[in-house]
Amino acid sequence: MAMARPRKPEDPQRWEVPCDRCGEHRQCVATWQGLGICGYCYQAAKRTRGVCACGHDGVLPGIIEGRPACRKCTGIKLNVDCVECGAEEELYAQGRCWRCVLSVTIDRLLTNPETGAINDELKPFAAALKSMKRANSGLTWIKQDHVTTFLADLARTPLVSHDIVDQLPRSRTREYVRELLIVHQILPPRDGLLHRYIDWSDDALDRLKSSEHREIATRYIRWHHLRRMHSMKSVSHGTFLRSKQTVTVTIEFLNWLTYRDISIGDLSQADLDTWQAEGPSTREFAIRFLAWAIKTKLVSADLTMTPHRRGTSSKMSFEDQQDAVAAITSNQPELNPRDTAAAILVLVFGQQIDRVVKLTWDEVVVSDELVTVTLGDIAIALPAPLDEPFRYLAGERDLANTAAHPATNWVFRGYVPGQHINPGHLRNRLKAAFSTRAARLGTLQELTKLAPAAILASTLGYSPATIERHAVASAATYAQYVSILDADG
Repeated sequence: MAMARPRKPEDPQRWEVPCDRCGEHRQCVATWQGLGICGYCYQAAKRTRGVCACGHDGVLPGIIEGRPACRKCTGIKLNVDCVECGAEEELYAQGRCWRCVLSVTIDRLLTNPETGAINDELKPFAAALKSMKRANSGLTWIKQDHVTTFLADLARTPLVSHDIVDQLPRSRTREYVRELLIVHQILPPRDGLLHRYIDWSDDALDRLKSSEHREIATRYIRWHHLRRMHSMKSVSHGTFLRSKQTVTVTIEFLNWLTYRDISIGDLSQADLDTWQAEGPSTREFAIRFLAWAIKTKLVSADLTMTPHRRGTSSKMSFEDQQDAVAAITSNQPELNPRDTAAAILVLVFGQQIDRVVKLTWDEVVVSDELVTVTLGDIAIALPAPLDEPFRYLAGERDLANTAAHPATNWVFRGYVPGQHINPGHLRNRLKAAFSTRAARLGTLQELTKLAPAAILASTLGYSPATIERHAVASAATYAQYVSILDADG
């Protein structure tokens, strides 16, 4: 979406007479209804739409008795009549409105120069782009050099398939357009994260310094990570990130062996101990590669690494949770309604971000009387003010129906066409207010004090074993607290 340019500071010394609309000292570019209008108010007036008191539906540049009014009622001379379609719209170039210029631009870019026409397969795609609700935003996106180049390359392909798109230069634009083609049923769906991982791993292997270790890492990726991903219905964002993290640490480990002239077959326990001792705690993730190397008999089964201990993650205290909920429901500026809704699901109901982003409007019901969210088997009613951000999101749902998200069902829609928001992006957004992991763990520990594990698991959508583990941790913490009190007494 195109962002409005920030206003320059007013200049009372240069422009003594202020604008009669905004009262700021700027150059007046028009006189309407006997009043001087500055450039900013002039642009805003051209974009003001609605129904005039006379019944005219269109651009309302004037003001009568404090209400926007049409050109006829105010006598304002303003050209907002498109020479192409005749619509009353803000004009962009050569007397044509934004939408007409967008349409011409799309036709030009998607026309195959060899046939002089748009390929039949791309016609639904062209129609979808032309139907964008915000034509100015669409034109701004399309006129970027990298987007223009990609669409022109796409237009030359006689048939559109995933293999054909794969042959075009790799870029974020390629993947964005691919998802648009999937959303509009020109391409069949495919697991985007799986193929992103394949592209990423191909590049990652180039970082290995030894051909021997490169061959080993290739086998590890292909027969461990990719084999597991191919067996899944769809690759989750968590699996994608964990696999990237594991391979990144594995490459670092194998390069460490190369620098010390150590072959994988000669790996010793002393080497592993030195590797862990010399670096950050993230080096422990090499334990996943070590397990695979032992299983495939590349190294001795006697080798071990120190694993991460469960239960050592920090947890948000009950008091901090209460303060955080009070802060996010008081409209603090760093969180928009979408962030606030996500924060409520984490702070109040202990939800993982990876699950929050997958929430759909089938699971959130908004009515005049009630807002309910279904996280497990039971619909949970949200009292005020916890319901407010969900009401806001429901109200703007129609605005989300764009070329990228036609009839979207995601509560937290993302940048990628047809997809929900990236969990990592949402997690980073919430960092301004709290740690999502600490908040979730703290919430679950508190909730296990209030209800049986089976009921919580059914209500929140967790497995009974997970809730039971948090209940045990909560009881252990309480036992420690009691023992301290006894000691002090």
